[in-house]
This record gives sequence, C-alpha cells and structure tokens, in this order.
Amino acid sequence: MKNKVLMYCFALFALAYSCKEEPQSEIKMVSPEEMQSLLELEDIQLVDVRTPAEHKSGYIEHAQNIDLTSPTFDEDIIKLDKTKPVVVYCKSGGRSAKCSKKLKEAGFVKIYDLEGGLEKWKFKGLEIKTIE
Repeated sequence: MKNKVLMYCFALFALAYSCKEEPQSEIKMVSPEEMQSLLELEDIQLVDVRTPAEHKSGYIEHAQNIDLTSPTFDEDIIKLDKTKPVVVYCKSGGRSAKCSKKLKEAGFVKIYDLEGGLEKWKFKGLEIKTIE
C-alpha cells in the first residue's frame, strides 16, 4: 500500500511538472502604427540594429543603437532584459529579421520587428530624431 501511495504521488508530481509551460519566444511583425502604439503603452526595449553612422542620421526616439554587424553584437544584445518586450528595427527590415532570430535563440520572450524598417516609418510621416 505504501508503495502505491508513493507511486501515486510521484505520478502526480510528474504530471504537474510536465504540464508546466515554459514561455515561448514569439516574433511578431508590426506596422509603424502598431509600433507607435506599443511604444506608448508598454515598457519596451527599442533597439536600432543599424550602424552608428546610420543611427546618427535618423532614429526613432528612445532607441538604443546595437549594431548587428559589430563584433560585440552578441554580448551587447544579452545585456537586454529577456523578460521585457523588445522592438527591433533597421533600414528596411533585413537586419532586424536576423536580429529577431538571434533574440529568439537567446531566449527573449516577446520580440517585435518593425515591418519595412525605418524607411516605412518615415514614409508614414512618423517622427525621427537626429544626433547633431
């Protein structure tokens, strides 16, 4: 009888543990309008993955520049909070897609990628900042 109770407890523990859901990484493409709403509503980490020269020429307010082509990119990206949503963008969407995949592999939970990049953002007439 004691063995049956022990087996029953073990089975319940195993079942409970196997049902525990790990957070799944998600990459979601967002339009400039959707991104603007996200930036206003959520505590977002905004990352510009272009080169420093491109960033200086025009960026979205509050964006931090982490250059995808930098040799320290992997180290720099890990400094972000994996539990907070991350929005990435580049010039037109190619580099941010690569960055999104790296973020997903690194275990970031919620990743947003700006569809069409900064070019589409500017085309929609949304504000950009420059470094003088």
